Formats: sequence, C-alpha cells, structure tokens
Amino acid sequence: MPPPSTTPPLWEQYRARLDSYTNAKVNYDFSRQKEYTGATGWRLDDYETDLPAEAPGAPETDGSFAAAQDVLRRYAFPPPDLITGIFNPEGPLENRIMVLRAHFLVFNFYFGVRVSEVTDEAARATPGGPERVWGYGYRTLEGHFERGQIDFTIHKNLTSGAVQFRIHAVSQPGQIRNPFYWVGFKLFGRALQRKFARESLRRMRELVAAKPAGAPLPLAVTVPASWDSSA
Repeated sequence: MPPPSTTPPLWEQYRARLDSYTNAKVNYDFSRQKEYTGATGWRLDDYETDLPAEAPGAPETDGSFAAAQDVLRRYAFPPPDLITGIFNPEGPLENRIMVLRAHFLVFNFYFGVRVSEVTDEAARATPGGPERVWGYGYRTLEGHFERGQIDFTIHKNLTSGAVQFRIHAVSQPGQIRNPFYWVGFKLFGRALQRKFARESLRRMRELVAAKPAGAPLPLAVTVPASWDSSA
C-alpha cells in the first residue's frame, strides 16, 4: 500500500486566507434585500433541477434528499474547473466563512463569503403541497467582484415524493479596482455566472445518482497545482 498522504487538507493550506475574512463585512446592505430587483439594477436568477424521486412522506434515510443534503453541506456540487470552496469542515454551517477559489483562463481569484442563514423547514406550505426544505445561502464579503446573496436549497414534495435542487441568486457587479479585471468581468462575468449554475445543477444530479447509500463524499474538490498562479 502507498504511504498515507502528508499533504494537509486544503482548508489548512489556506488558513491565512480564511482567517483574513473572519471580521470582513458583507459588501452590500443586505437589510434592503427586498428592494433589490431588476428595476433597481440587480440580477435575480432562479435555476432548478429534478433529482431522483422518493416515496411520498418524510425524506428517506438513504434517499436522494439526504444525499443532496450531504453534497450541499460539503459544497461538492460546483464545477471544480470554475469554483473550489475552501472552509474548515469542523466548524458549524451557520456563519461559515468560505474562500471561493475561482479559476478563469490562467488566473485564480480568491473571494470571501459567509453563510448567512440555514433553511430547515419540515413542511413548507406550497401550491403543490407541503415540502421538506433544507439548504443555506451565503453573502459576498468585502473584496468580492460581486455583491449579493445566493441560496441553495433541496426540496421534497411530501405528497408526490418529487425532489429538486434549486438555486436562487440576487447579484450585481461589485467594485473592481483593477481595470484589466474589470474589463474581463464585464465581458465574461455573466456567462460565468450562468455556467456556474448550469454545471452545479448537472453535478448535483450526477453526485446524487452515483452516491452509494451511506458513503461520504470528499470535503473539497482539488484542482491541479499549476492553477495556483494567484491573482
């Protein structure tokens, strides 16, 4: 057997970056979030995808809802060629600080976000019947190229057994002081937002379908070391 790896976990390699966001502030006024609409210059995006259905009733112990919760809690669903989430897995989910390592062309960009709230509803009333809903959202911190919040939720219709993964985002460009990066974000930022959403839905479907009952997923997805030409 090969010797065990001595490489520290990704979050320990980036501990200094994580610590630098401990006291960072959200980079927009989230208390006014209900005012943020297309008419006031904000983008509102909604995406969803179906996951394998379960029998009606509460989520099954080893069903697709529980598997999707595991994927979501570990932030394993984003496309690793675009986004890697780095965080201390031993801390609580609520108020979790994450460093998002975004890869574009030959550059890496590092952004801080903070989990703002955890959704955990046993039977949310909807027109289609009560839903079990679980998930969380995070807000952008100072230094991020964007301003806003993105929410990820898993829904199970308790009447039909249908299970879905949904993404809801409210965003607008933030302050980008570097003119080269500003132009790049202006040209490619919206396309990358949509790619992130589409690929996240696809990966969630694939990970939930492939996950054996009770088997853990990796805490973080690694990317080639050659990508560490940081911006």
